[in-house]
Amino acid sequence: MKKYIFYLLIVLSLQKNAAAQEKIVGDSTLSMNEIVVTAFEQNRIINSGTIVKVLSNNNADRFNKTSLVNGFNAIAGVRMEERSPGSYRINIRGSSLRSPFGVRNVKVYWNGIPVTDAGGNTYFNQFAFNNFSSIEIIKGPAGSMYGAGTGGVLLMNSFDNSFTPSLKAEYIFGSYGLQNFLSSISFGEKNSHSLISYAHNESDGYRNNAKSKRDNANFISQFKISDKQQLTASILYNNLFYETPGGLTKAEFTANPKQARPAAGGFPSAATAKAAIYQKNFTAGINHQYNFNDNFKNTLILYGAFAQIKNPTFRNYERRNEPGFGGRTSFIYDKKINETKIQLVAGGELQEGFFNTQVSKNKNGNPDTLQTNDDIRYSTYTIFAQADISIKENWIITAGASINKSKVDFTRLNNYPVVQQSRTYKNQLSPRLALQKKINNNAVFVSISKGFSPPTISELLPSTGAISTFLEAEEGINYEGGGKFSFFKNKLRVEATGFYFKLNNALVTRKDSSNADYFVNAGNTQQKGIEISADYSIAFKNTFLNYLVLKSSYTLSNFKYGDFKKGTINFSGKYLPSVPKNIIAVLADVQFKKGIYFNSTWYYADKIFLDDANAVSADAYHLLGCRVGWKVNLKTNNKLNFYFGVDNLLNETYSLGNDINAAGGRYYNAAPAKNYYAGIAFEWSKSKNP
Repeated sequence: MKKYIFYLLIVLSLQKNAAAQEKIVGDSTLSMNEIVVTAFEQNRIINSGTIVKVLSNNNADRFNKTSLVNGFNAIAGVRMEERSPGSYRINIRGSSLRSPFGVRNVKVYWNGIPVTDAGGNTYFNQFAFNNFSSIEIIKGPAGSMYGAGTGGVLLMNSFDNSFTPSLKAEYIFGSYGLQNFLSSISFGEKNSHSLISYAHNESDGYRNNAKSKRDNANFISQFKISDKQQLTASILYNNLFYETPGGLTKAEFTANPKQARPAAGGFPSAATAKAAIYQKNFTAGINHQYNFNDNFKNTLILYGAFAQIKNPTFRNYERRNEPGFGGRTSFIYDKKINETKIQLVAGGELQEGFFNTQVSKNKNGNPDTLQTNDDIRYSTYTIFAQADISIKENWIITAGASINKSKVDFTRLNNYPVVQQSRTYKNQLSPRLALQKKINNNAVFVSISKGFSPPTISELLPSTGAISTFLEAEEGINYEGGGKFSFFKNKLRVEATGFYFKLNNALVTRKDSSNADYFVNAGNTQQKGIEISADYSIAFKNTFLNYLVLKSSYTLSNFKYGDFKKGTINFSGKYLPSVPKNIIAVLADVQFKKGIYFNSTWYYADKIFLDDANAVSADAYHLLGCRVGWKVNLKTNNKLNFYFGVDNLLNETYSLGNDINAAGGRYYNAAPAKNYYAGIAFEWSKSKNP
């Protein structure tokens, strides 16, 4: 702990000549104004005929900042799971059905750079809390602009349109050996500025064999070359280690949820196998924007990335080296004719991945006899176009479409003669059509979109080691309608969406007798859902209170298999595993006059089926988290924030990241019991010129 306090003092000493910046959507929690988003190349208050949710630092900054699990889970239609510290799944409208681990079928961009690799995998755990200012969440198929995928899109942004040189440093400690240090420095001026951030996190973990440690650094520089050109460079490095305790049976979970997977069925325990992930990621890219004139502009993004993974498990030892590169470009034309605004967008995206995966026997945490050695080349491209027409700012019509193609080549080098397999996935148009009608400060919308998602590398080459090019791409059509409404002079805002998504050839995970993952196409799924969000704010005068903000969300997921048979077993009509039918989240923020504040979050998740037959389920649970703090203004530009918090105040025993269809009933990965944390944060910002 001493060395992190020392780090904090060093950063505080730099306040005279350096700064840090994080974009916060709305300068305070009370801000309820419309948010400018970049989704679908809008770059304005959202008019895309859908609801794009934004996760800002305000909503995410309510816990100990080790992950974004609680921030994502407060958003209707979104669920983030943590199987073990550092191992995440993101479920947008059931999209984690095909993800036993990791983030798949959700496209992720960071400052415009695709961080979802060519093979469809996203290392979301490479990001720290201070790598973003806001995250825009698009739910459902967005192939008309972002290529193949049926699960949704995350757009992570680091910079705001405004800029103020500043510095931030924060230290957090808590239960289970938690230590978290974050710092960021921003310097320069409006037309030329840079951001450097560093984050360190380590914990002993709640369970046995669950230690974790991460170091993360990023550098972002934005330079306005002229009135026509702007160049942004982004670099991200992450070094992550975390142990994987493994799944437990119901009996083991009930007897001692803190234990790691014991030895069973001829396999060693997680501790004996030294089961863990050693992960390094490096991403670098440039974003060039050029305005040909006031109506016509181009954005060009080029990037390169590398991931190195070492993963000893109770079954084997896997090593992966995954270099990749790619680019994305879009041409945008805006024109106003009388009271009609027209925007035309056209562009494309190309990604190439050259991966090598080696699997060996695991001998006490070290690679032993080689089992498989595969070179993999995965290529994918998307060509897209979209048109937006706004008539008198009342009617907004959006129409877009894309063409997607992916090709994968496997070369198994450990066999002689060498085994080669290939597969090409291509689709017809993936269209999207949306219509929105504004009524005073309210709006209603309808949309229809088609999604297409080929298997990822992790599905084509699963844990069993069998190359599975027989898998088909999943595709489906999403019908959606909803509205955005405000009441009581914009103090109460409500958003509601209903949708029906039919997915054909749905990819679902299976486990063999050794608990290795493999995948099958599951006929079709029928996913019906309702998502409702409501925010209410009130400011006080002449009282000890400053303001009160209440935010809530409700998700109903009636997701079932439509037509799915496995051999002689018929799963048709069964609920999709891994998706709670009902989820409720309520957030309350109270700000007092003297800088004291109180945050509280309540989260309820319904029971979750753990297998396709719906024979086994995890119990429903309630989570309550609270935080109290004191913000102090030392001088005009200096702020301190002291806080103390508790998570899982009700001390629920639950699993947040179940292993679906697990062999031997090993479904459960226990989440932490009641735990505490405390933190101190310092912020300095340069005064703005009057």
